Amino acid sequence: MNQKIKVSIVGASGYTGGELLRILLFHPRVEVFQVTSLEYKGVSATLLHPNLRGFTDLHFCDIKDLKPCDLIFVAVPNGKSMTFMKNLMKISPKIIDLGADFRLKSLEEWKTWYLCDHLAPELIGKFVYGLPEIHKEEIKKSNYVAGPGCEAAVSILSLWPLVKNDLIEEKIIIEAKIGSSAAGSTPTLASHHPERRGVVRSYMPTGHRHTVEIEQELTIDKKSFQILMSATAIEMVRGILITAHTFLKKELTEKEIWQIYKKEYKDAPFIRIVKEKQGIYRYPEPKILQGTNFCEIGFEKDQLSNRLVVLGAIDNLGKGSAGNAVQCMNLMFDFPETMGLEFPGLHPI
Repeated sequence: MNQKIKVSIVGASGYTGGELLRILLFHPRVEVFQVTSLEYKGVSATLLHPNLRGFTDLHFCDIKDLKPCDLIFVAVPNGKSMTFMKNLMKISPKIIDLGADFRLKSLEEWKTWYLCDHLAPELIGKFVYGLPEIHKEEIKKSNYVAGPGCEAAVSILSLWPLVKNDLIEEKIIIEAKIGSSAAGSTPTLASHHPERRGVVRSYMPTGHRHTVEIEQELTIDKKSFQILMSATAIEMVRGILITAHTFLKKELTEKEIWQIYKKEYKDAPFIRIVKEKQGIYRYPEPKILQGTNFCEIGFEKDQLSNRLVVLGAIDNLGKGSAGNAVQCMNLMFDFPETMGLEFPGLHPI
């Protein structure tokens, strides 16, 4: 019988922590050992995550009460994990941080985009950027992984084959439409129901922090791309749809573009290339991906110009955070990459 690994979740009371807990409770090779929360110490995990009633009797504990385990997931707001990461490294040999603190390779970029000094500069560079479709072999060998931002994950995956094959010009325009869960579980005026319902609210027309991640990961052989990103909140709880406007360097047919995507992602079990001629789901649609770890990618060539419109969809709590993190865990422990992540999604929903 295969032995289970002991896994703990720091910051398990939020939406991402809850999604991690949901997935891990049903993972055949995982025992969820401890879950922490600053605000809800001593409270049953199912009070915050009622969908898990009957599946766990875990109670939230203080981070100071963590005991040694095989892996720790960290799901706390940006800027928090760098204050205690060195202590976590004494408790567990492997860590997956889902926040922004260790995604960037440059301290200068961190300060520019997050407007503060990094409090654990000696750890910069020790974390592998946790996107398995691009860094699979590095993740397998690493003890420390930094999960990507959700908008960054879907954007990078959607554009990677074009960049890798040097098919597009250096300027890329991305519009991201995002569900409310991406803002986290802490209420604000913007999340108040009368203010949130029915919105198509542009909240970051320029200067989105995930821009720097996308530029970092799409830099190949020192060739960089200029990412111009805008973000819009829409009335949806889970999901992201990005529309990327790229410009082809040479004439390509849609069949040739499709073949390039299929070639680059032939060994990527969670990438689906969507290019249908019939039905209402001819392009990627986040609605049908809710609860899954899939990323759907589609495209359409502008017949009047060299513009190639690329569309990408994910569940921001799935492939955008918790599901992707579990995929990284599977690679780190040499489990089947898809283990515990086989859920296909619901339709209709």
